[in-house]
Parts: sequence; structure tokens; C-alpha cells
Amino acid sequence: MKVIISNYPEELSFPTEIEENVRAAAEKVGELYGVENGEVSVTLTNNDYIHQLNRKYRQIDRPTDVLSFALNESEEPDIENGPDINVLGDIILSVERAEEQAADYGHSLRREIAFLTVHGMLHLLGYDHMEEADRLEMEKEQRYVMEQLGISRNEGA
Repeated sequence: MKVIISNYPEELSFPTEIEENVRAAAEKVGELYGVENGEVSVTLTNNDYIHQLNRKYRQIDRPTDVLSFALNESEEPDIENGPDINVLGDIILSVERAEEQAADYGHSLRREIAFLTVHGMLHLLGYDHMEEADRLEMEKEQRYVMEQLGISRNEGA
């Protein structure tokens, strides 16, 4: 699984551990769900930028923790004779919101970043949580991946 990580706005910088955590979580999802030659782009950002995107694409006027934009849900035409790469899409993750949530929930930033990455990856693979049955299935999958990563829900701050 190829995981492309960037910061936006570019002047933002985050500890290397955050990027490593994102990469490990995304790669684990790819491994567990058989994503052959997969590629995902992850943008680490702040509350201001993710707020703009949330308002523009979801018509929700507040910051959120993670947004996923699945390529297979877009109107883009298939590219013929291109490389045999399964481009899943984009994940936008607010590190600022992750820090707030980790403090609110009383667990580590590592746990929160991994969970949000897993959550975003599952959305790119088609999981959703709009209906109760779908929510329960997605929660089960999230717990499974987090267990495979060796990160417990109660991992301390």
C-alpha cells in the first residue's frame, strides 16, 4: 500500500510519529482487506482547513476530525492503459481535532490518529455509518483493525 502524506497548509508541521502512525494504520487496512497495489493520499491539517472542506462538501459548518473522498465514488472516467494501481482516494485528517478528542476521551494521540485513519480508510473501502446496521458493522471492523494494530481503546494519554 502506497501512502502519500502531506500537510496543508504547507507551513504546518507535525511530529514524525504522527506520519508513522498514519502510515502504519493505512497499510494495515490495506493488508487486512486485500488492497492490491493500493494508494491513498492523506492530508494532515488543522481545524480551520477541515472546517472549510466540511462546509463545502458536506454543508456542515464546523470542523470535523476526518473526511474521506473515495475515488470510486467520483464521476471521473476510468483511465485505460494506466498503471495497475488501485487509487482509493483521499483522507483529510485534522491533527488539531485529534488532539482535542484524545484529551476528551482520555486516551493517547497515537490511538486517536490511528483510529481516525482506520475510519477514513474504511470509508474509502465502502463502509459507512448512516444506517444503524451499517454503523454497527463499521464499528466492528474498526475494532478488528485496531486490535490487529495492537492499539486498545483504553491506551492512556
